[in-house]
Amino acid sequence: MTLAAETHGFLSPTGVEIVFLLTGLVTLGAAVITVTTRQLVHAALWLVVALGGLAVEYLLLTAEFVAWVQVLIYVGSVVVLLLFGLMLTRAPIGRSPDADSGNRWVALGVAGAAAVLLVTLVVDAFRTTWIDLDEPKGTTDLLGASVFRHWVLPFEALSVLLLAALVGAIVLSRKDGGAAEEPVEDPAAADDGGEG
Repeated sequence: MTLAAETHGFLSPTGVEIVFLLTGLVTLGAAVITVTTRQLVHAALWLVVALGGLAVEYLLLTAEFVAWVQVLIYVGSVVVLLLFGLMLTRAPIGRSPDADSGNRWVALGVAGAAAVLLVTLVVDAFRTTWIDLDEPKGTTDLLGASVFRHWVLPFEALSVLLLAALVGAIVLSRKDGGAAEEPVEDPAAADDGGEG
């Protein structure tokens, strides 16, 4: 245990910890609005706020590289892909009755159980661990060594999942090839042509 951990108690937070907590509350609020709103475009924009809040949290934990990857990949690419998917599939811009499946209470129960499980696991795993914010944790060499030594398979599985999502968005945006639209003739114009 370091000297900073011994002199710093749980009930005497520093400025970084207060900003971390406030950013976490804003991120949580944006995430709740993302999953409860019935307007799909608003949900995508609140998702930008939630993902941006996570990037700020990474910055506060001195993981600058991970924070900028969060901004570039999730805020930049995934949300833009989601908005293009909404535009290409001609999803309704305003309130959509299809945005509520009627399973709100089941989803809330599953989300609550998952949140309790994740908080319990994180608290149990880091109960006696103190993070020294003076020492950088998110450098590219440490991250690259960790990802490509221990996390190669999940990394590749995630890339295949993102590729499948992109292919699915392209398939949904295309029109049916077999049902080509025929030009509709006006019956009155067809009758006039037959009389002459």
